[in-house]
Amino acid sequence: MKSYSFFVLALLLASCGTRNENSVTETAEAAAPTEVTLDSKQLQNAGIVTGKPEQKSLSATLKLNGTIDVPPQNMVSVSFPLGGYLKSTKLLPGMPVKRGEVLAIMEDAQFIQIQQDYLMARANVSLAESEYQRQQSLNADKASSDKVFQQAKNNWEVQKITLKALEEKLRLIGLDPAGLTETNLSRTVSVRSPINGYVSEVNVNIGKYTAPTDVLFELVNPEDIHLNLKVFEKDVASLAIGQKVVTYTADQPDQKYQAEILLISKNLDENRAAEVHCHFSKYDHKKLFPGMFMNAEVAVVTEKALVVPEGAVVRWQNEHFVFVDKGNGQFNMIPVELGIAEKGEQQILPKTDISGKDLVLQNAYTLLMKMKNSAE
Repeated sequence: MKSYSFFVLALLLASCGTRNENSVTETAEAAAPTEVTLDSKQLQNAGIVTGKPEQKSLSATLKLNGTIDVPPQNMVSVSFPLGGYLKSTKLLPGMPVKRGEVLAIMEDAQFIQIQQDYLMARANVSLAESEYQRQQSLNADKASSDKVFQQAKNNWEVQKITLKALEEKLRLIGLDPAGLTETNLSRTVSVRSPINGYVSEVNVNIGKYTAPTDVLFELVNPEDIHLNLKVFEKDVASLAIGQKVVTYTADQPDQKYQAEILLISKNLDENRAAEVHCHFSKYDHKKLFPGMFMNAEVAVVTEKALVVPEGAVVRWQNEHFVFVDKGNGQFNMIPVELGIAEKGEQQILPKTDISGKDLVLQNAYTLLMKMKNSAE
C-alpha cells in the first residue's frame, strides 16, 4: 500500500513539472520581443536607411494555361440528307480538303427515283400549262365552264409546286436540276466539302449504308482557331478584352506566340474558373493543333498600391514583418501581408496600416538579428 502511494505521488510531481515547463515555454513565446534599440555607433555600422512607403502602380505577370480550341462555326459534321451506300472515298484523318472538293460518292436506287420524278413533273407542268391556256381561251369565249377552267388552273399550280419541291430535293443531294435530262440519269451522287480545312474524323467505310442522321466525316477549318484559357475567379477581374497574351507550349517554351483576349465568359465552372478566349495574331498551322495544351502569360497592371523596397521586409517563423522607426534608435517590428513583388519592390496589403509611417527600408535583417540575439 505504501509503495502504491509513493508511485501516485511521483506521477503527480512529474505532471506538475511538465505543466510548469509548458507554461514557461508558452510565456517565453508570448514574451518574444518586438522592439530593438541601437545606439548611434550601431546605427552607423548597420547602414540602416529609413523612409516612408510609396504609392505606386505595379504590374504582375499572371500565369495561365489552357488548350487550343475551335469555335463551333469552324467545325462541320458532314452527313448525307437522303442516306445511301458509300461507294468510294479516299479520305483519311488529317488530309486537307478544299471547299467544293468531292469527299465521297454515294449510291442508291432512290437517287434514280428522284431524278425520274423530277423529269416526269417537269413534263406534267408543261402539259398542265398548255391545258390551262386552252381552257382560259375557251372560257373567254364561253365555250367552257368556269369550273373546268378553275380545275385546269389548279392542276397547273399543283404541278408547279411538285416540280419545285423535286428541284430542291435534287439540289439538296448536290444535283443540278437544270442540266438533268432523260439521257444523263445517275445512280450516284457526290458528297462535297462545304469548307476549306482538313479532315478530323472518318466515321464510315466503303459499302456501308448510312442514314440521314449518320455523320460521315468531321471537318475543321483552322483559320479561326483560338486559345481557350482557364482563369480562376480571383484573377478574372484583372483581365479585359483586348489585353495582350504571350503563349507557348511546354515542349518549346522559347517559341512564343502572340494572342489577344477576345472574350471573357460570364460564368464559372465547377472549379470556380472562367473561360477566356484568345485570338492568335499569327497562327502556325504546322505546330499548333486543336486540343494542344498551352501555357500563357498576361501582364496585369494593379491600381495604386503601397510599396516598399524588398529589403524592408523580413521573414521570421513563416511570417513577414517590417520595422517602424520610433526615433532615438528605437524600432518596432510589426507583421504585414504581402502582395505583388516587382523589380525589387514589394506591395504591402492594406490589412496593415503603415501609410505615413517611417519604416526601415534597407538592412532590416540586421535589426532582426540584433533583436533575436538580444532575446537569447
